[in-house]
Amino acid sequence: MKQRLSIFWILYMLFFAIPFPMLLYYNIKSENMPNLMERAPWLSLSLVAVSVLLWIILLVGYYRKWVIRTFSIIRNIEKLKNTGEPREAKIIEAVKVSKPNAAYDAYELTLQFKNLSGSEIRQKTTINDAKPYERRYEIGKTVGILLDKEANKVPYFIIASTEVSINKTIIVLINLAWLTFVCTVAGYFVYSYQSESEGAGWRFMSVGHPLLTCAAALLLDSFLVSFIFGKFIGKPNESFLIKFKGIRTNARLLKASQTGTYINEQPMINFELEFTDQYNHKYKANVKKIVDLLDLDMTKQEHISIFYLKENPDKIAFEKDLNEINGEF
Repeated sequence: MKQRLSIFWILYMLFFAIPFPMLLYYNIKSENMPNLMERAPWLSLSLVAVSVLLWIILLVGYYRKWVIRTFSIIRNIEKLKNTGEPREAKIIEAVKVSKPNAAYDAYELTLQFKNLSGSEIRQKTTINDAKPYERRYEIGKTVGILLDKEANKVPYFIIASTEVSINKTIIVLINLAWLTFVCTVAGYFVYSYQSESEGAGWRFMSVGHPLLTCAAALLLDSFLVSFIFGKFIGKPNESFLIKFKGIRTNARLLKASQTGTYINEQPMINFELEFTDQYNHKYKANVKKIVDLLDLDMTKQEHISIFYLKENPDKIAFEKDLNEINGEF
């Protein structure tokens, strides 16, 4: 269900970022044909420069996310195999998720182990099993894992026996997809100039032209997604940092009040907490959290289990939220 909703929202945002600005621009243009020679060339050229800059930012960002990030993760895995902090993790849950006739058996595991501070945590991850006959990933068994000592790079942990390789076919296809995107953008610049310049150069360029609005809308979508996850859900890297380096304690709930903000009709609650660190120092903190309507009872609890960073006790997170963080990076 979550995957379907994600696909829906991606398609929804893409519609308003690409087809919608184009439909709006060309319909308005067909009704109001501008006199291009009356436009100041410096303004149009400035808009072209802004448009090119926005597209460069987008294309470089996509390449880093689609291609470079993969090689970065592989490099970090190899580093973890040499420098990772070893732990023994107990398998609490194991669900087979591979499709019939797949090359490997794939399992979604829920692991229980001690983090870098010695606090017990649970973490979900998906693993491919090339040796199913050894029955290594059954409930109750233990597996060796390696933790990133700084908990600041993806992946934050790996199974000790992890072997990594690059699927060259997929990498080639991703590069081709990116190059196709680049050629499409470049082609649209050429098409727009040839079909709209009318011998007046780039004077046809305006604030509402899709070359500018589409790039701006795509960047805005990226910003909004990052803002929502960072503001209301929590930045992934910060959440993993607290989970893998934080210390568990019980915080006293002083007050829980609604903020007036709703996400998917779920209220955002401001929790005022008080807790004591390992040095017996008391701290007060506010945590804003989207609470499912079925979980509103937590606002009436006397104590709530949290994790806090030893070096920065102001950074805290609910244990329940941290346990729900997936191991897919």
